[in-house]
Amino acid sequence: MRVLLWHVHGSWTNAFVRGGHEYLLPASPEGGDWGRGLAGRNWPAAREVPLDSLSDVDADVVVLQRPQEAERVPGVPAVYLEHNTPKHPGQRHPLADWPGIIVHVTHFNQLMWDCGTTRTEVIEHGVVDPGPLYTGELARAAVVVNEPVRRGRVVGTDLLPRFAEVAPLDVYGMGTEQLGEMGRGDHGMDALHAELARRRLYLHPVRWTSLGLSLLEAMHLGMPVVALACTEVVRAVPPEAGVVSTRVEDLVRGVAELVADPELARQKGKQAREFALAHYGLDAFLRNWERLLAEVSG
Repeated sequence: MRVLLWHVHGSWTNAFVRGGHEYLLPASPEGGDWGRGLAGRNWPAAREVPLDSLSDVDADVVVLQRPQEAERVPGVPAVYLEHNTPKHPGQRHPLADWPGIIVHVTHFNQLMWDCGTTRTEVIEHGVVDPGPLYTGELARAAVVVNEPVRRGRVVGTDLLPRFAEVAPLDVYGMGTEQLGEMGRGDHGMDALHAELARRRLYLHPVRWTSLGLSLLEAMHLGMPVVALACTEVVRAVPPEAGVVSTRVEDLVRGVAELVADPELARQKGKQAREFALAHYGLDAFLRNWERLLAEVSG
């Protein structure tokens, strides 16, 4: 099957293009949000197609990820993938009452979006297993978040100083340099995984977002987790994998205990990895997409 999709979310696409199809990614000389193409990624089953001549591309199905994409590929069987939480519970989805299928990446997102009469499904994330790289040799907490200064309270930037009182923080992602000494900048996937795995624990202070793939990747690495019990986290992180709570004092204490006890951190990290492999593995993710794409393409 020839599957057309834009390169919108790199980590999600990294898993999706591991299926048994040919993946067509629009590209243009200027790149950007509409013509990113492979963006240097080594995806053997994917190839770039010219953005300015999509009408000539013989695709069997398109996975839409932004409402405007449908206008660029009329007549191609389509499914819409919604990555994000709504801005508020009950927000009307742009494709509400659409005669197609909206796929949500979490059950929380499906619950909160108002999709009208449009059929919805949930296909939970799948992660390309980086392996059990965790050493936890550094008594520090790792955080991954993009643009923490601009996004502020939504991603828990205001909470970071409280955690920094009990453990040094290393914050990775785009725009983290603005955080001063705790900011570590953006990294490629392999380099990021290597850096995360050396930290004692993964901290997820996010209040309102879809389930971050960096959290699931950290669990695959074998890292214990301390996380706000918001959105899909309560399904994704079991109690034995770390500390999940809406009480910040509980989370601060959890960070302090894991930093002080490497063996406890290792045990909880082992549980985190086992859970992540069982619930967010690549096989089930690709199998569910295979079923849906076959249905949509006819």
